[in-house]
Amino acid sequence: MKLDKLYIHDIVSNALKEDMPLGDVTTDNIISEGEISKAEFLAKQDAVIAGLEVAKYVFELLDSNVVFDSFIKDGDKVKKGDIIATVSGPVRALLKGERTALNFMQRLSAIATMTDRYVSKVQGLPVRITDTRKTTPGLRLLEKYAVSAGGGVNHRFSLSDGVLIKDNHIAAAGGITNAVERVRSCIPHTIKIEVEVESIEEVQEALACKADIIMLDNMTTEQMTEAVKLINKRALVEASGNMTEETIYGVALTGVDIISIGKLTHSVNSVDISMNIF
Repeated sequence: MKLDKLYIHDIVSNALKEDMPLGDVTTDNIISEGEISKAEFLAKQDAVIAGLEVAKYVFELLDSNVVFDSFIKDGDKVKKGDIIATVSGPVRALLKGERTALNFMQRLSAIATMTDRYVSKVQGLPVRITDTRKTTPGLRLLEKYAVSAGGGVNHRFSLSDGVLIKDNHIAAAGGITNAVERVRSCIPHTIKIEVEVESIEEVQEALACKADIIMLDNMTTEQMTEAVKLINKRALVEASGNMTEETIYGVALTGVDIISIGKLTHSVNSVDISMNIF
């Protein structure tokens, strides 16, 4: 996945407007126009970095004369004390962009770092670690990008991308069969149908409906193993619900194809990165 300025422009622009809706009363009254300086971004903990292009674009929007030089690329690992990048140019732009650039990089790096930890737990096994739609409103594109930077794979980006029939759809439609039949009669042939199930009986019903993907929701590893054997490659199998670093390896051993983890984007603590002018 690659970030394009066309798609991140509004996100970055809105963040800057939020931070200084009427300008920066501190910087504008201390720093004269034309003053030039340089700053470095310093990793204050071990991490997987993501968001360098976003941080760069923050400064580009503020002043085209700012030069952002990164020493690594998104997805690379850094150690505490490593210099991640430098930024040089008009001091006003450096100070005005500092917090917004750090906010983006710290959060995206946290997502990439957590994703990397989960991916490393199942290294060598034929399973994909994916994200969910449990993202910060307005930041989904960036947060899913960070998952990919950490070695994960993106699930659907929106409700328009694919059919995922969940428990409430099933309840409202009166069962899995009704839900699948209704949606299949309306969607293009290019869209896959995924069904969330909570029991072996529901697995059997989803198979009978020829679902393309079957999501095993909050099942035990014993139930997952039984479900994978029953499905027997007739559909992709996704495991979801309360995945932890301690349990994910056992889940992967059940033979599921995909493990989706909401906490990759909704439960991270920002990576500690500082920007220091010198």
